[in-house]
Amino acid sequence: MSVVVRRTNTFAVRPLSTQDEQLLRDLLDASASLWNELNYERRQNFFDGNSAWDTADYRKQYVGVLGSATAQQVIRKNSEAWRSFFAARENGEDTAPPGYWGNEDEGRELRTYIRNDQYTLETGERSRLEIPVGQDLKEKYGLGYHDRLRLEVIGDPKWEGEQGRLELYYDEVDDTFRAIQSVTVPDSRRDSPIAEESAALDVGANNLVACTTTTGQQYLYEGRDLFARFRETTEEISRLQSKLREVRYSSRRIRRLYRKRTRRRDHAQDALVRDLMERLYDEGVATVYVGDLTDVLSEHWSAEVNEKTHQFWAYRSFIDRLATTAEEYGIAVEVESEAYTTAECPVCGERDETERDGDVLRCSCGYEGHADLDASQTFLERQAGESEVGSMARPVRLKWDDHNWSEIPHSPERASPNEKRTNQSTGDGKLASVGTA
Repeated sequence: MSVVVRRTNTFAVRPLSTQDEQLLRDLLDASASLWNELNYERRQNFFDGNSAWDTADYRKQYVGVLGSATAQQVIRKNSEAWRSFFAARENGEDTAPPGYWGNEDEGRELRTYIRNDQYTLETGERSRLEIPVGQDLKEKYGLGYHDRLRLEVIGDPKWEGEQGRLELYYDEVDDTFRAIQSVTVPDSRRDSPIAEESAALDVGANNLVACTTTTGQQYLYEGRDLFARFRETTEEISRLQSKLREVRYSSRRIRRLYRKRTRRRDHAQDALVRDLMERLYDEGVATVYVGDLTDVLSEHWSAEVNEKTHQFWAYRSFIDRLATTAEEYGIAVEVESEAYTTAECPVCGERDETERDGDVLRCSCGYEGHADLDASQTFLERQAGESEVGSMARPVRLKWDDHNWSEIPHSPERASPNEKRTNQSTGDGKLASVGTA
């Protein structure tokens, strides 16, 4: 029986003229307006104790600008968000209803969704994307009745197969239009041994993710610079808030800084998850273990760690992104207890006679190594059971440059004793796609 899996292409797109850019902005803005109107009615119904599904037919109101199919896709996406909200409530989770895509006064989040049979993506020497436009926009910008908006594709989408729904959005941080395309492809693992390796993640306060695999690979995603920028923005928000009159709580500039801070964080988080999944997929990993947030806070709790975990790193959001992206690669995610892993010596198993100084873990037995990498290795060994964990290669260290997670060249003075190379394979060095959301 033929087996297929879902994959995601991410890439940037560029309008061919100033007029085309404005048309695209109008299209995305109208989609956001549709989302907000529908979402407002559903929220009001919900808070009033009525059915969130009893709403007006917004497709008729927006068909002239978006076209019938695109308007329906935005409505469907909103319905999916509400179904997820209700499912989370049934599971006992304390979560808020779907939010808005910005607002008219301060600017809406420019975003839309296009049905799989409504767009054309061609790749090659002259890659291009063509999307439908409502008749009102065609008349406004002088397009013919059958014309569609053509956009230049930047980059080379990796996956080929049956195309799914396309998401288009404007990345305010990078001033770039981006596309996310779902693709259904044959399971490429059928041509190679079945994936059976495992990996474990330590989600930290300074190093965002430390990962160890049963093949002996280790990956470290550093987060100090990212958090420093996050805190700078937070301090600027606080400074501006201190200048407001007592009756005011916010301003347009403050709200813009909040949005910029969140989008910058989300961009780095999305890129990290996708970069990591690419690497683990190539390693033949079938299961990823990630530590429970309860253990992270109970072991390391402090005001600064709390800020990093909840506001900057947004642990819950990270786990959701991890699970969703891992599913595209056929990788399972399991959340398990990682209690005491950051305090346990990987050599002798001592917990009480160890101490941590920054990234360094020291033990009374004489061991000294990287605390977060050691924690991910110990966590993996607990979960792997009888499965053998290979000898550790020198870790692949990665740093965010606002676009990609780039590997940091190794230097002898930075390698701790447990990081000496025992396996010459350190991954293929792939970077996150330029279009990663």
